[in-house]
Amino acid sequence: QGQLVESGGGSVQPGGSLGLSCTASGYSNSTRYMGWFRQVPGKEREGVASISTGGGTTTYADSVKGRFTIARDNAKNTLYLQMNSLKPEDSAMYYCAAGWAAPLARRLVAGAYNYWGQGTQVTVSS
Repeated sequence: QGQLVESGGGSVQPGGSLGLSCTASGYSNSTRYMGWFRQVPGKEREGVASISTGGGTTTYADSVKGRFTIARDNAKNTLYLQMNSLKPEDSAMYYCAAGWAAPLARRLVAGAYNYWGQGTQVTVSS
């Protein structure tokens, strides 16, 4: 059974930066595409970014393009999300996820993922 554990959340002022990490255990990370999602209470989980098994293909939600960068280090079984120029509307619980069966066009959809982390809170406020 695979397990994902996120870290790196916290509070930051608007315009600031945060980096999130997600470490996988129980399976080889290199065989799974991965993604970051976020959710605020009362709303659906929103896809933020995805990355292919080898890291060569990434996709981003329009709301974060140019500000967020997803990356992975398969040797460390770790996924990253660097968030710059943060806005108050970026505040949410952030989740990492791993999957293996969906085409690229669906990888910002929660249903395309099979393993989920427990989430880490990001708060952007002055």
